[in-house]
Parts: sequence; structure tokens; C-alpha cells
Amino acid sequence: MESMRSSFTILFEGPFWIGVYEVQEGSHYEVCKITFGPEPKDCEVYELILKKWSQLERRHYEEVPSKLVKPMNPKKMQRAIKRELQNTGMGTKAQQALKEQYAQNKIERKSRSRLQKEAEKQYKFDLKQEKRKEKHRGH
Repeated sequence: MESMRSSFTILFEGPFWIGVYEVQEGSHYEVCKITFGPEPKDCEVYELILKKWSQLERRHYEEVPSKLVKPMNPKKMQRAIKRELQNTGMGTKAQQALKEQYAQNKIERKSRSRLQKEAEKQYKFDLKQEKRKEKHRGH
């Protein structure tokens, strides 16, 4: 039986508040980073979860071995939840996945920028060639 584990962590990173959404379903792991800006109110978080959840861009990280999850004692689960709430940092898998996502976006941005510069350069060259032809045609 495959289990699904998901967590949504809100934390302060630099000048902004961010939310990190992690989902592990079997051996499939996804992560998504949401930048809130100022500290989000509960109603903003609920609105994000209820209305904009399907629009979030999730990144697939890697195949991770799935663990069999045994049913947990309610008191033990309560303690684990309390421990998680006191934990302020992101999981290392999430950090790695977000770094990978950032690097991928950076590469895409650079390639788009390079293509745009080349197109601009070609356009200017064609314009110069056209002007030169006009000069040589005569009166």
C-alpha cells in the first residue's frame, strides 16, 4: 500500500516570507516554493490552499525509496506534530530541490536572454545592410 505524505511549511527567509510545499507519494517526490512577501495572514494561506493550489508549479525532484508507514499512536503523533511545529528549517531534500529549480530557471533565463540578444544583433545587422544598399543605388 502506497502512502502519501505532504507538508506545507511557512518560514522567513531573507526579506520575504516563503511557503514550501512538499509531497511524497510512494517514490515520487515534488516540491514547490511560494513567495508571500510580508508575513501571510491565515486567510491568505487558506485562500492559496483552497483556490490556487492546482496552479502551483511543482518540480519533480527524484525517485526516493518509499517507506512503509505503520499506523501511529495518537499521542505519539501529537508529539511529532508539536516537534515539527517547533522545527523552523526546511528539509534538506526540499532545499536541494529548490536549489535545483533555481539553477534550472537561471539556465533557461540565460538561454532566452542570449537568443534575444542574437536576434537583436541580427536585426541591427540587417538594418545596416539595407541602409548600405540604399546608399549605393544612387539618386
